[in-house]
Amino acid sequence: MKPLLLLDVDGVLNPMGRPSPDFRPYRCTIGTEVYTVYLNPRHGRRLLELALATGSELVWATTWEHHANEWIAPRVGLPSLPVIAVPPDVPPSEHGEMFKSPHVAAYAGRRPFVWFDDQVFAEDEEYLRVHQGLTDFLLVHVDPRRGLTSRDLGMAQEWLTLSGFFSGSLTGVGPLCRPFFK
Repeated sequence: MKPLLLLDVDGVLNPMGRPSPDFRPYRCTIGTEVYTVYLNPRHGRRLLELALATGSELVWATTWEHHANEWIAPRVGLPSLPVIAVPPDVPPSEHGEMFKSPHVAAYAGRRPFVWFDDQVFAEDEEYLRVHQGLTDFLLVHVDPRRGLTSRDLGMAQEWLTLSGFFSGSLTGVGPLCRPFFK
């Protein structure tokens, strides 16, 4: 089974803190709302390298849903990606998990996955393991002030390789572990 690399946008590709000079501002219009996002054009290449190196499939797991393909993907150098739908009226959590967790579980099924998100915590891991019966996943809590880093990408590659979901070697880790920030 091909592993999944699940991507959030806000807090992951669009940091909430003061972005480094590697990030560029973009204005996005969705309906009547105008948003300013800060994106690093190198993120796309690094994510594609990770997907290729680990035999994984990139998927959006964001409230931007299909808007991520229109506004985010071309600005970071990603192709159009599949999207995990998150309905606007999500019932409150019964177990403390984030509102996206049930939708991620349904989409992933039994496929192994790495989920890059700034809002995944122990409650999400417990929900996925105990209430959904999933075992083959890694939640990468991205620091929302900095966004996605080489360390986050390296953790994903190491987990996918050492857990046996990818039979390649870690020789490709070098390029992924270059620091994003000076």
